[in-house]
Amino acid sequence: MSSDIFDLSGKVAFVTGASSGLGVQFAKALAKQGADIAIIARRIEKLEVVKAEIEALGVRCFATTCDVLVVDEIRRAVGEIKDFYGRIDILVNSAGVARNVPAQDQSDEDWLAVINTNLNSVYYVAREVGKIMIEQNYGKIINVGSIHSNVAMAGLGISAYTSAKGGVRMLTKDLANEWAKYNITVNAIGPSYFKSEMTDSIIDSPPFQQLLKAYCPMGRAGKPGELDGAVVYFASDASSFTTGQLLQIDGGWTAI
Repeated sequence: MSSDIFDLSGKVAFVTGASSGLGVQFAKALAKQGADIAIIARRIEKLEVVKAEIEALGVRCFATTCDVLVVDEIRRAVGEIKDFYGRIDILVNSAGVARNVPAQDQSDEDWLAVINTNLNSVYYVAREVGKIMIEQNYGKIINVGSIHSNVAMAGLGISAYTSAKGGVRMLTKDLANEWAKYNITVNAIGPSYFKSEMTDSIIDSPPFQQLLKAYCPMGRAGKPGELDGAVVYFASDASSFTTGQLLQIDGGWTAI
């Protein structure tokens, strides 16, 4: 056994939403610590690119398409990963979408798209992977919340997003309580704004830069790699007595 409590060699980590953005960063961060990786998303051509990049880090990577809004697809993908590796030790629930629409103008379709992707799919994937972890009597689940798990934002119409991310926070607490007896920890990370495919269109705009300076003590968005430490901590034995927590990684945003 390695003396490095952050070593993930011999572990299998499953990352959702791993065709772009934060999901790719999470998968690579875990791979660099020695974990074999499984990735899912809807776009197979992007998954194949990420798969090659992860394998170049010296670990195995299994990729399969999956729409996390379809429970049968989740069950199929989880089954394929279990068949390929024989186990799933770590789950990172990172699939997500966002809409910026004033509540009074928001369509039912926009509301449901955000709630279904950012909350319901987190539960569905955790439920199916949790069954495997319960059999193993071991597991590390990391959900992706947000600063908006705790706070809203002046000037942004994100009622669906804040509702979903607040739900992720409480789902994390509940699953942590239910599954602690099976040696499964369930935690969440709460990023502020990081550059990604989902946020590129707004982060560099002058109005948003002003908002960052007003609300974030560090006055900037997060940089690539600044979430790696948190996901590795929650995935590793370093967090063996930590469960039900949401760690804000936000440049001090929620400290004021």
